[in-house]
Amino acid sequence: MTSRIKDCYSNLGLKDIFQSLKNISLPIYLAKTDIRQRYRRSTLGPWWITISTGVMIGCIGTIFGGIFKSPMDEFLPFLAIGLILWTFMSSVISESTTVLVSAEAIIKQLPLPIFSHILRMVSRNIIILFHNILIYPIVCVCVHKAVNWNILFFIPGFVVLVLNLLWISLVLSIICTRFRDLGQIVASLLQIAFYLTPIIWMPKLLPARTSLMILDPNPVYHLIAIVREPILGFAPSPLNWIVSIIILLFGSVFSISVFNHYRARISYWL
Repeated sequence: MTSRIKDCYSNLGLKDIFQSLKNISLPIYLAKTDIRQRYRRSTLGPWWITISTGVMIGCIGTIFGGIFKSPMDEFLPFLAIGLILWTFMSSVISESTTVLVSAEAIIKQLPLPIFSHILRMVSRNIIILFHNILIYPIVCVCVHKAVNWNILFFIPGFVVLVLNLLWISLVLSIICTRFRDLGQIVASLLQIAFYLTPIIWMPKLLPARTSLMILDPNPVYHLIAIVREPILGFAPSPLNWIVSIIILLFGSVFSISVFNHYRARISYWL
């Protein structure tokens, strides 16, 4: 009898995830509702984010393109898709530190799977990403950049990226619910990752030895590369795929183990 109770307790997190995925239409609907509520009395709604992102890409592209002496037809598309993806990733990771705290009332009053709140937050940011991604075709038209069949690699790359963000968000949401001050540390680490990752600077600007030291060990670079490179018309390198998939496999196992162990305690930490 005791062993059965322990087995049930140890699989609470996994059951929660399955139940959330089974009813995934609910967090997607709530994500759309969040966006409507946020821009309820705004004329342009979430398009304000797209406009501000486009202006930022134009300003940074003009300034840094001149500083790095990079051709605009090469640098501006690279910068555009890099900033759009970074905004998506950093928003998901930042919001994951407070997602369960923000949903305290729902968690305590309704029997909704906890992982549904993670899906809701990630879905909300995916919708905003799809708004922002429309900037890229405009940039391509401005610099006369063509698209080739390598863009199809975008689909599996984006799936791997989102799955990685899901397990990262799950782990961070649990840890930051228990230790609230860690959210500030995550924000600081994101700033460091932004400058260490080729987003506003191109990898080819680095010497070969420095590239091996900065890019190869950088998981953020590989996760962005498997999505950015196909959109730019290139196939991601085998190293990009290998590192991203290894992170996904080990991270998923780790996050499920953590969730199984601490799922029952989350409501007491809120």
